[in-house]
Amino acid sequence: MPENCTDVLIGRQDEIRRFDALLRAAREGRGGALVLRGEPGIGKSALLRRLDESATGFLVMRASGAEFEMELPFAALHQLLAPVTGGLTALPAPHRKALEIAFGLDTGTPDPFLVGVASLGLLAETARERPLLCVVDDAQWLDRASAKALAFLARRVSAESIVLVFAAREPSRLPELDELPGHALRGLGASDARALLAAAVRAPLDERVRDRILAEARGNPLALVELPATAGLAGMAGGFDQPDSVPGVIEQSFRSRLELLPEAARTLVTVAAADPIGDPILLWRAAEHLGIDATAVARSVPLVEFGTRIRFSHPLARSAAYRAAAPEERRRAHEALAAVTDPVADPDRRAWHRAQASAGPDEQVADELEASAHRARERGGVAATAAFLARSAALTISPVRRAERALAAVEAKLAAGDFDTAADLLTTVPADEPGRAARADLLRGRLSFARRRGDESPTAYLVRAAARLADTDPDRSRECALDAIEMGLLLGGLDDVVQAVRKTTPPGGAGRGSAAVLAGLISLVGEGHAAAGEILRPVVADAGDEVWARRPSLGFMVATELWDFDALCGIAARAVAAGRASGSFHTLPVALAMRATANVHRGDFGAATELISEEEAIADATGAAPLVYPRLHLAAMRGRRQEALDLFASVDHRMSLSVAWATAVLGNGFADYPAALEAAKQAVEYGAVGTAGLALPELVEAAVRCGETEVAAAALTSLQERTRAGRHAWGLGVEACARAQVTEDESAYQEAIGLLDDSALVVYRARAQLLYGEWLRRQGRRRDARSALRTAHESLSGLGMEAFAERAAGELRATGEQARGRTSTASDELTMQETHIARLVADGATSKEVAAKLFLSPRTVDAHLRNIFRKLGLTSRRQLRDLPGLR
Repeated sequence: MPENCTDVLIGRQDEIRRFDALLRAAREGRGGALVLRGEPGIGKSALLRRLDESATGFLVMRASGAEFEMELPFAALHQLLAPVTGGLTALPAPHRKALEIAFGLDTGTPDPFLVGVASLGLLAETARERPLLCVVDDAQWLDRASAKALAFLARRVSAESIVLVFAAREPSRLPELDELPGHALRGLGASDARALLAAAVRAPLDERVRDRILAEARGNPLALVELPATAGLAGMAGGFDQPDSVPGVIEQSFRSRLELLPEAARTLVTVAAADPIGDPILLWRAAEHLGIDATAVARSVPLVEFGTRIRFSHPLARSAAYRAAAPEERRRAHEALAAVTDPVADPDRRAWHRAQASAGPDEQVADELEASAHRARERGGVAATAAFLARSAALTISPVRRAERALAAVEAKLAAGDFDTAADLLTTVPADEPGRAARADLLRGRLSFARRRGDESPTAYLVRAAARLADTDPDRSRECALDAIEMGLLLGGLDDVVQAVRKTTPPGGAGRGSAAVLAGLISLVGEGHAAAGEILRPVVADAGDEVWARRPSLGFMVATELWDFDALCGIAARAVAAGRASGSFHTLPVALAMRATANVHRGDFGAATELISEEEAIADATGAAPLVYPRLHLAAMRGRRQEALDLFASVDHRMSLSVAWATAVLGNGFADYPAALEAAKQAVEYGAVGTAGLALPELVEAAVRCGETEVAAAALTSLQERTRAGRHAWGLGVEACARAQVTEDESAYQEAIGLLDDSALVVYRARAQLLYGEWLRRQGRRRDARSALRTAHESLSGLGMEAFAERAAGELRATGEQARGRTSTASDELTMQETHIARLVADGATSKEVAAKLFLSPRTVDAHLRNIFRKLGLTSRRQLRDLPGLR
């Protein structure tokens, strides 16, 4: 589009005002982000240029997505941060190392979100001197690693003098961008379109021709300019036909101009289009390799600016130039670029160009691509790993190696979320060898689980994989079977999965490891808890067993089923340690949620809050949904009805079991026994391992209070099967308390309180004392009741179990004694995130250390601290250390 047209920016006043507001806020220390979306040619790049011109006093940093760089991890982020990488030395060592690895300056495996934290620190330091404007054009072509890091940045600049603006085509292929504030750029209105057309075409236009151009362009500014340029005055006088789509119209316009060029000029443009980095030295060398005098030819080439960087006038011009070339011409261009690319400094680009230059299978190039995939994996480029492996498989001659590389590509595609390509690749893998066929079935199961659709259930694929390996590799067969059972627990239908596994999998034995766990779970479904307990108890008690390291969620559920509290806590703690060590934001959130849940049940609500806050910080940084079940457990135990109800409304049907359990606990806490009875029945009817068992004592309590004696007795029997199979104090104490309620045996209450006399079981001991005190009051033993209820109230109130504490207070009043009111704590006034920040600062953490842990900027942490001080009436960090509820 001519400059005189872009400068006018006809019809874009609303967008200009929005950009001006972003810049004004950033000057005041309130950063923001915006994704400008629209079809090609709609004016995104012109608006970005206008934004650039308006950013007086800003340091402007630019990056642009490139279609051919989508496979190279952190390419766009490196491009954006290049002007400020001199500030890396000011960053904490882990952050500096993360960026150095991402940019290929060091070795290791960075996580995109740790890279995001480091990038935020780098930009925040730079913004102390003057505000920053970060502009990312063609964002639809960002590599996924850069997209994750930049989206993280965009969500974290609200307290910084930083503006991030992205321009992307619609629809976006990057979910990271879809979650950011956006503005859809639409076509110009009729009057604005006429004004732009008049500015672009100075000559008089036939009315019918003008109407035809306006109709074809559909308000697209670039099309309004390019249509007359394509048709010429003669064409406008006589009418013309154009492609249906506006991008097609624009691209055809560019292609028409390129077709008029001499062969050498067309070749030079093709090479420029095939090189995404726009390095003029590389282009001159490639031209020389092809026998072209680039300096002479460049003078006559339209649409391309040959300067310190090679730039096309519009992204569609690059696309048009590349697509206009014949396949052989494109291969020659890539071959030339590969020939002049440094194999040591830039082996991945060289391998990619060589792959694009290959007309058929080439084992040497396939090997190079596999090596590039390995390097990409080390740098955290999951999408790049998948792309390199897929292309490597396509170029591999050996059928065996091709199948192995295809399977590796499928795994990488699944990790990158490219499910459709993964499914297509799986169809190329032959089922001519049991191990390979089983691996393919495992991947089909993962794919079906991820997509929530398929011809067969995810567990069916895993069971079939186990069957394929039963004779040739029994150990792997059992691993597949365990995967199927774990998935069955998550999806429901556990009994059916176990029955299928029993028929196809080699039997395991007692002892340790996967074989014992598999045998125990099969026994659990087929023979019951007593038989299963003999097999599972030893392996569950060993929280360090490798089977739980690989499947901590399964271990957590089995430990809960056997009421083994030490194992429950041990498995969760080990999972958190492993998640932190690996830096994986896939496994760490689940581990944090498990440990938070364990802390809820041990009565350490402060530690649970901290862990939940950390998990939510990761979810917010990654754009994922936070895990709700630990928050459900915490809200139910605390007795915070409205908080729990809000959570209930936010979850989907897959959380029905946790919601039913939480509703039962709330009902019993508020003495709403009919509601608790109905919810506990629902939880038990789900029949899943773990939480359904936790619902049994709630069902006993509610049923007894509602006079449903048969229901209570049946629930007690089911509970006894579990607790006696586990033989641990937690389960035996809870069972004794349930038995006391059903039988009204005072010694059973005393047995329960004795068994639960452990600091880790204080929640269950306090509830047993409450139930005992209530029973004593109903027996007319008011003095004994006061003692038990007073102890229960003090414990429940101290723990922060508000509903049960109020229930104890009411019972105390009924005995003639007034319960002391609960002393408020800091956490009553603060949000969950503020409580976490306050606890970290109380432990001596600096703002930078808190920021790194919660993926915030230090200025954002300081803003939270100001709110914390205001709410609590404090003036310094030191005062936080002595506050109740934080330490």
